[in-house]
Amino acid sequence: MHAPIGSQGLTRRRMVMALPLLGAAAFLPATAQAQTPVVVERAQRSLMGTQVDMVAQGTDAAVLRRAMERAWQEMERQAAWMTHFHPDSTVSAINRAAGKQAVVVPSEVMAVLQSAQQIAAQTQGAFDATVGALPWSFGSDDHRLPSAQEIANRRRLVGYRGLVLDADKGTAYLRKAGMALDLGGIAKLPILEAGLQTLKSQGIENAMLNGGGDVLVIGQLQGRPWRVGLRDPAAPERLLGVLHVQDRAIVASSGDYERFFMAQGVRQHHILNPATGRPTQGPHGVSLWARDAASVNGLGTALMVLGSRAAPRLLASRPGVEALVIERDFERWQTAGVAAALQHV
Repeated sequence: MHAPIGSQGLTRRRMVMALPLLGAAAFLPATAQAQTPVVVERAQRSLMGTQVDMVAQGTDAAVLRRAMERAWQEMERQAAWMTHFHPDSTVSAINRAAGKQAVVVPSEVMAVLQSAQQIAAQTQGAFDATVGALPWSFGSDDHRLPSAQEIANRRRLVGYRGLVLDADKGTAYLRKAGMALDLGGIAKLPILEAGLQTLKSQGIENAMLNGGGDVLVIGQLQGRPWRVGLRDPAAPERLLGVLHVQDRAIVASSGDYERFFMAQGVRQHHILNPATGRPTQGPHGVSLWARDAASVNGLGTALMVLGSRAAPRLLASRPGVEALVIERDFERWQTAGVAAALQHV
């Protein structure tokens, strides 16, 4: 899972904390289904700056492929609105209009922005979609360590209260020129969930989407629960354990090892602390287990900033959400549900 890429002394490595385990053992048919013809289709594409894997099960390969293509189209449609890397996106239009005027946005974008503002308020800004103003680049191999002055200057433009949403008019507005949105920490789960919902609307009852460590499932695989392994940040070649999930479930992960480069001997990773303008210095990784994206969206990023001390308060209003936090010293904090369900390998 490690792929070093060197560039002028800088190294970027990518490793996800949660990953579906789809080895041969996972595809052994259940005895009760031995006489039922089962087809499993797999596909992989680049989306939202990460690799997305799709697995769907049914009885007709052509039906599966058509449904999967529609799911890809829906996810690509929404991702095209929410990226800040493309000048024609809705997010880029909002950023260009900062300090000038409000921008009309699609309902799907409005829903993500509202979700961003809700989690920002709940976490006192530990999650903040306006970190797009900060002078960091993690979307390419051209990495540069910003100076302290650059960070200080740009940090003045970070603040979720500067994003104004008008749900009645369907508009979004950034109050100050130079402010910028980055929805990387809040858009991926809703987009993946839209893809899964598209599969379900096409009659697919068993499917999995994995986008950069965020795993969403419906149904089962070959009559058995889906198996999702959680990496050990202290020893990435090992798994902390495996979760068996089925019906409808999400295992969402955030970590300081997902996208980063090395500079001055320090790992500069893509999860930024809005208060400092720099990469978080809290936990190494957070995994959340829930039934829907709304319950956990943005929460992993916030816990990467706040650490496990904030978890009991944030989870109190989210019944059914389970969490695992690997702290800076590699100590583990976990809910009772994770402790009971995580099977060691």
